[in-house]
Amino acid sequence: MKHGDTTDDRRIESVLAELGALRGAIDAIGGGEASTLVAMARAISGSLAAGHVVFTCGNGGSAADAQHIAGELVGRFRRKKTRGYRAFALTTNSSVVTALANDFGYDEVFARQLEAMGGAGDVLLALSTSGDSLNVVAAVREARALGMTTLAFSGAGGGALAGESHLAIVVPHDDFARIQELHMALGHILCGLVEEILTSGGPAGPDDGPPA
Repeated sequence: MKHGDTTDDRRIESVLAELGALRGAIDAIGGGEASTLVAMARAISGSLAAGHVVFTCGNGGSAADAQHIAGELVGRFRRKKTRGYRAFALTTNSSVVTALANDFGYDEVFARQLEAMGGAGDVLLALSTSGDSLNVVAAVREARALGMTTLAFSGAGGGALAGESHLAIVVPHDDFARIQELHMALGHILCGLVEEILTSGGPAGPDDGPPA
């Protein structure tokens, strides 16, 4: 950087401002959200311990987060586990996704997969920064009809997704970047909690159906 380059000085200020905004978003997550995340971890742990499957879904950056979280469960987050956990991202099979989008419409790409593969006792973790992605909300509705437990990461007020899900964490922010950053941080913490519960030797959590 050239001495006295005010353009780069402004860019440095912009970087620091973005990091400051992220710190503010993190600080806005409190005890209520933490309690909900623990409840989510118990729901997932109970489902996995009973031999069920955790499905994830989202669009765009949320699709990447959904795949990331599923990958941490199948593989390893921080703890060595005897075997991987049964987790599947509904975003990964391009042939299935494009066939369903072509034949039934994009709003059905996740719900139709759950109809084929999901069942009572399974869990769906759905991600949407707006909370109003039609295909994600449709997936939650299908999951509930199948007797699955529905969990949601949302933002910007929660949208329909938060209201339709059994448990939801709504990031109190309107910037999609901050929301997605918090979703992935919460996803990492969630995976750590699930591993801790399932490898601690204690009870995994309730397995008597989805929360009321």
